[in-house]
Amino acid sequence: MKKKLLLTGLSIVMTFIIALLGYLFIIFMGNYVIDEEKLVMNTASKLVDMEGNEITKLYLENRELVDISEVPEYVQQSFVAVEDQRFYEHHGIDMRSIGRALYKDILAGGKVEGGSTITQQLAKNIFLTNDKTLLRKTKEAIIAVNLERRYSKKKLLEMYLNQVYFGHGAYGIKSAAEFYFGKDVSELTLEEGAVLAGIPKAPTNYSPINNLAKSKERRDIILSLMGDQDYISYDEVVRTQGKTVKLQVSEKHESPWLTTYIDMVFDEAKEKYAISNEELLRGGYTITVPLQSTLQKSAYDLFQKNEYFPGTDDQAQGAFILLDNDTGGVLAAVGGRNYVPKGLNRIKIQRQPGSTFKPVAVYAPVLENGLYKPYSLLKDEKETYGDYSPENYDKQYSGEVSMFDAIISSKNAAAVWTLSELGIKESKKYLQSLDIGIKDDGLAIALGGLSEGVTPIQMANAYRTFAKGGSYSEHHLINEIKSDDGKVIAEHYGELQQVFSPQTSWDMTRMLQHVVSEGTAKSGEFKGELAGKTGTTSYPNVDGASKDAWFVGYTENVVGALWMGYDKTDENHYLKHGSSYPTKLFKDILTDASWDQNVAFSVPDGVNDLDSPIRIQEINRVDARYTFKPLGLITLTLEWDAQQDDRVEYRVYEKTQTGTTKLVGKVKGEGHYEIPYINVFSESTYSVAPYNVQTDKEGMLTKSIKPSLFSSNE
Repeated sequence: MKKKLLLTGLSIVMTFIIALLGYLFIIFMGNYVIDEEKLVMNTASKLVDMEGNEITKLYLENRELVDISEVPEYVQQSFVAVEDQRFYEHHGIDMRSIGRALYKDILAGGKVEGGSTITQQLAKNIFLTNDKTLLRKTKEAIIAVNLERRYSKKKLLEMYLNQVYFGHGAYGIKSAAEFYFGKDVSELTLEEGAVLAGIPKAPTNYSPINNLAKSKERRDIILSLMGDQDYISYDEVVRTQGKTVKLQVSEKHESPWLTTYIDMVFDEAKEKYAISNEELLRGGYTITVPLQSTLQKSAYDLFQKNEYFPGTDDQAQGAFILLDNDTGGVLAAVGGRNYVPKGLNRIKIQRQPGSTFKPVAVYAPVLENGLYKPYSLLKDEKETYGDYSPENYDKQYSGEVSMFDAIISSKNAAAVWTLSELGIKESKKYLQSLDIGIKDDGLAIALGGLSEGVTPIQMANAYRTFAKGGSYSEHHLINEIKSDDGKVIAEHYGELQQVFSPQTSWDMTRMLQHVVSEGTAKSGEFKGELAGKTGTTSYPNVDGASKDAWFVGYTENVVGALWMGYDKTDENHYLKHGSSYPTKLFKDILTDASWDQNVAFSVPDGVNDLDSPIRIQEINRVDARYTFKPLGLITLTLEWDAQQDDRVEYRVYEKTQTGTTKLVGKVKGEGHYEIPYINVFSESTYSVAPYNVQTDKEGMLTKSIKPSLFSSNE
């Protein structure tokens, strides 16, 4: 008997010693597995401009911290009732709760009550991954016990409520209260608190936005649990369960005008510098960006106005991006009229570019290739190339037209003919250098007829090449990222690639400048000098309907692309007008932001300026008379009204009695010509034609006139 008692006593002592050692081990290990820094939630990063001025702070998924004293007692109780009913009794782990949860799950035929304590959930969410290994569960228990030792129950519950995810980007109960009910957490009612308490278990399934019925069912279960645990009376349970779930969803972003830009910063940090969204938001980084707030705000505000979007309803969409010519930094970006965080960024969506593609696919390559010059004559006739028959939008053809005028008037026939002369392979070589890779191999490329289209970003980058002396580089949003200790951990380095010569780029700038001043991009007003090109694609199912409308343009300092249309065009959703609307909106954005007003283009060093076009006019009147000259005896003098443009050449023709016509002389910039030693008895007649020295094209010949002696004839 004594021996048996001794063994029992030893067993108890050994059990106590083992338990004590185990507890001491847990306490000891807690110092190694708990990283105090992780308990500091959401250290805000910030965006700053190039001068270091703060633009906005970035937080992890819309989280606002709240003190536990601001959370109503019954809201706290609703979370404790469903997640951890013995929260105020256990020390981090609760075997009774685990057993009870299993029992209730079996009775309900599904998971209704969690087995992990609130402290364990906090440990898992902050310190651990979601894997199901025994090692992870062991770490979870160690961390939970040590958290209980270091912090009060109220503080642990506060950290849990601030940390937990409530769906739709709302982290923490304060953000959730504002998002779902449009009120401060301190104003939550009993039923609202129960709704929120039901969400974290499965935010997608129990979201009252996604599934109102499931959310109410989950809320009612939580109310019953609160009644069972004596937090509220059963009368309150029944009365509250009879209420409907009333939401007042608030999706308003703190700075909606910045949303697109911020998302693009997130994307670039992840893609270029391998910094995840979560890390960027929690790391306390300082991110320097080239954003110009005035431009960004102007673009966002004007995008909200229906008057700029000529759709069949007010759902017409748009996208806009503006770059710094010198650096390629993104100055402004709008991904849609009602863009939401992580939404569809239309700046990155491929669209048919229409005639905005002509400069980059046809005219700049053909200039660089040396095949034609700005005032070379191109064929402007309706032709068929296999099964492809392009037409000018106005169905008018000139026979031939200068490249200058083909661009200004957006002649389709001339663009396609020029591409056929250049060659599709040669065109695609230049497009590839502009980071525009296309699968298409047809002449429709000239008119932007692509199988997959291009994005506004690609078009802005391509046109920036003209403003940058022919050099291409990618755009960027992040200049540098500094860690919280001031160390630069990421920095932008632009790599330039010469695609076009400075001369080609300048010639394109001058021609595109005239597109704005006298061509298809005249719509709207802008006080500075602007170069650009319009583009419109038609929707064939409805007469006069447009699918895509574009303007891509640049000043001395900035370049941008603006697209508008519908996400999906159909017989009920299309644009009723074309490129004049994005052209006007583009100009109005710069004007509203007071950007590049009265700024002119400057001719680059080492580049020959492109003369303005010569526009020859018909000669309405010619005088022909014989006069005496001291040394020329009888001289024939021809006079006509010369144009004010001194570059125009005039050619004088003589038609003999036999019907032969020959060029007898030419004069530049003057309205008279003399022929000495003339035979007054000749039956010859004379005519004059203006001549364009840029295009080598002669204008209309005047009616032949026979001179009379010492008199004037018309």
